[in-house]
Amino acid sequence: MQRHLTDTEILDELEPVVEDGLNHHVAVAKEWHPHDYVPWDRGRNFAALGGQDWEPEQSQLSEVAKVAMVTNLLTEDNLPSYHRGAAEHFSLDRAWGQWVNLWTAEENRHGIVIRDYLVVTRGVDPVALERARMEHMRNGYDPSEEERRIHEPGPLMIAAYATLQELATRVSHRNTGKVCDDPLAESMLQRVATDENLHMVFYRNVFSAGFDLSPDQAMEAVCAIIEGFQMPGRGMPNWRRNSVIMAKHGIYDLRQHLEEVVLPTVKKWRIFERDDVTARGEQRREQLARYLEDLGKQVLRFEEQRDRMLAREAAKAERIA
Repeated sequence: MQRHLTDTEILDELEPVVEDGLNHHVAVAKEWHPHDYVPWDRGRNFAALGGQDWEPEQSQLSEVAKVAMVTNLLTEDNLPSYHRGAAEHFSLDRAWGQWVNLWTAEENRHGIVIRDYLVVTRGVDPVALERARMEHMRNGYDPSEEERRIHEPGPLMIAAYATLQELATRVSHRNTGKVCDDPLAESMLQRVATDENLHMVFYRNVFSAGFDLSPDQAMEAVCAIIEGFQMPGRGMPNWRRNSVIMAKHGIYDLRQHLEEVVLPTVKKWRIFERDDVTARGEQRREQLARYLEDLGKQVLRFEEQRDRMLAREAAKAERIA
């Protein structure tokens, strides 16, 4: 029977791992500056300063690229909520606090560079973008009451969630860059995606150590996160519509979520190979296996529906032409 560790005990035991991870991150992360990725020579004043306000024809981005860029940016914008959650469930003391503050500063840089690019290039309506930012940040981000009723978030659960979320964000940024049809935007978002990958590695290693520390608690945490995973942008304006568009055009869809985010993480943590869990952990692992099998079936259904939808749209476009 494994003893249930308190959050404080977990934080104390994982402190050396966090310190090592922080030192490694500082050693390998390359310094970069948002202004180096923004084509300032493409900028001009808006009407308030004697120029011209935004018009749709000024944007060189496709509608899909606009949706993806705005969704990614608004996700980054809600950083105060994420910082608060990390501070609450980790700590602002010692190595934990140093990591939380560094991570927050690096994530803030992502929002800066994407917004500057969009405003300078007039890629999207800046008024609509600012209104969406205000609404999203006023709503904040926090686990729903239902999630809190079932699972009280703790450091292991937050580390598991952050691992998957950072990896998912990396995929989304990378694929958004590919649909922008602008080498500079692709380079910028690849730079952001590289940061997200480094963040993912930090959280993944912390959770790995947590798995060794308390296998049953970690098993419960990761299974709960995988089965209930939702991106932090789900509370933003037009989230459902925009996420469907992104999935439809292969920026972030169910197959990518399963094959590029969930399964690699499951493999890295050896969830189905571990022999240190009790009957309780084994039961939870069996539930996860059934969930993943069902998720694979959902992927196939989604792709069949998407293929039919795209075929109908192509046929309609051909008739109009």
